Amino acid sequence: MRTVLFLFLFFVGASSFAQNELLAKNYAEKGAYEKALSIYEKLAKQTPARLDFTLSLVEMNQELERYGEAQALLEAKLEERNRLPQILVELGHNYTLQKNDSIAKTFYDEAIDYVSDNARYAYTIGKAFEKYSLLDESIVLYEKAMSIDEDLNFSQQLARLYGEKGEVEKMFTSFVNLIEKNPNTKPYAQRQFSLYVNEDPENESNILFKKILLKKLQNKPNILYNELLSWLFVQQNDFKKAFAQEKAIYRRSDEDITGVQNLAYIAIANESYDDARDIVTFIIEKAPTPAMELSAQQFLMKIELATTAPEDYDKLEAQYTALLDRFGRGKATYLMQIDFNHFLAFNHNKKDLAIANLKTLIDEKLTSFQEARVKMELADILVIDEKFNRALIYYTQIQDKIKSDVLAQEARFKVARTSYFKGDFPWSQVQLDVLKKSSSQLIANDALQLSLMISDNSLEDTLQTALKKFARADLLALQTKDQEAITQLEDIILNHKGESIEDEALLKQGELYVKTKQYAKAEANYKKLIELFSEDILADDAHYSLAKLYENQLAQPEKAKQLYEQIIFTYEDSIFFTEARMRFRMLRGDLIE
Repeated sequence: MRTVLFLFLFFVGASSFAQNELLAKNYAEKGAYEKALSIYEKLAKQTPARLDFTLSLVEMNQELERYGEAQALLEAKLEERNRLPQILVELGHNYTLQKNDSIAKTFYDEAIDYVSDNARYAYTIGKAFEKYSLLDESIVLYEKAMSIDEDLNFSQQLARLYGEKGEVEKMFTSFVNLIEKNPNTKPYAQRQFSLYVNEDPENESNILFKKILLKKLQNKPNILYNELLSWLFVQQNDFKKAFAQEKAIYRRSDEDITGVQNLAYIAIANESYDDARDIVTFIIEKAPTPAMELSAQQFLMKIELATTAPEDYDKLEAQYTALLDRFGRGKATYLMQIDFNHFLAFNHNKKDLAIANLKTLIDEKLTSFQEARVKMELADILVIDEKFNRALIYYTQIQDKIKSDVLAQEARFKVARTSYFKGDFPWSQVQLDVLKKSSSQLIANDALQLSLMISDNSLEDTLQTALKKFARADLLALQTKDQEAITQLEDIILNHKGESIEDEALLKQGELYVKTKQYAKAEANYKKLIELFSEDILADDAHYSLAKLYENQLAQPEKAKQLYEQIIFTYEDSIFFTEARMRFRMLRGDLIE
């Protein structure tokens, strides 16, 4: 009984202690330094071994400009048996706050000298220096510690500090040297490089980094330098030069084609189709296995589809047919067959042929996952063919067949979307509410967005007339009947003015105007949305879409910069915030942070 009581009192005390600590932090964050100081005094007295409480107490005194009290606390710590050298840095900082830089320097120098007896103190002392952005002192400390103890390695910290000091050349060189010794540091180094390197090949840091790598490559050939040059050229979207580096790596690495493949994916994703075609053609020529060649041929066909005019679709169909004649129409080529039949249905207006082909493919001995993928494509085609009930059967079969896979969640979303197209909004809402908790963030976001649109536009319009029109426009867009979709949305904008769906219609129509290269009309839509709905949920979408339009299609970077800046300062919770900040700084010519 006594033990139980002891444990109860112990946990109650621990809980109270933690609450006091949290309360002190909250007071400090709100600027209520007197209240925070009072709590930290009690905490430091109760647990004198906790250095963090003493330092927090010092900080509160400094915020209240009670430097004498702060100094007394720190000097008392120095007099303890287990002397902690980082306290010297804290004392120095206390003098810096009083503008006594000469006295502060004596404490900083004493802290640095401390590593002469035990170089491993550099970890805690260095952390204290970096806490106050004392870059020069940190560099001297780390360099001295490494010269004393060859087992210590502060190369990573030093390289980062050189960058923070603006010694970019030294930073690049230090990180490259670090990667040479420890290849595992390459991802971290590249993250640091990306703070200085950007898309502009004329950017000073880009030029400097390239010179360093080329010089190293001339002095001592090493695949690492080719890899870093390739990475640099990718940042600049110069895939031709990156390809040259990847070919050099391929020749010198026992013909490992992985890097070339990764570059192909990046070039296609960036819609650099001419460069991507050259890269993929190289993979086809050098492919060590038929499976790799088949995969490369599939990517080549994606490029051809993206660059082929509708009047040449018969030729593209013939190319697909020739490849399938060569590689077969079994399970080995099921991905290419999905692509081919997607092209037939969504681009070439041959839905019946695509449906027949996919039904034949289902009869092959496919794995459960392969069969699900084929049925997903078949169901998608049935949706654009407006055979909704048949599509729903296939989507349901996918959910039953691979219950634990994210593909099952995608199928469930498409059930909800198909019900939405049908005008069965209540059933669609039921499915969407479940998917809001999907393990796939993308599906969860899509579900939330569609659910909100249905609920928002069902309250004021019990007949859901405008929502039905919008669902129809969505389906027309999916069917690539862009002009018909634009006309349907115009009906909503004209005849449902002032209703909650108007902003959705303006945004969707603007996106279709961009797709059909009607840029002036897209600009007008986005401007109208910003003017009329600046406080609504789609305002940040409109700002971002208009900024991208100005930057990419209308060649008006100043206007784009202004809109990105508005997102940064007005819509801090926007999903576009990070991208807007990066684009703004890029257009302003900043180093990217």
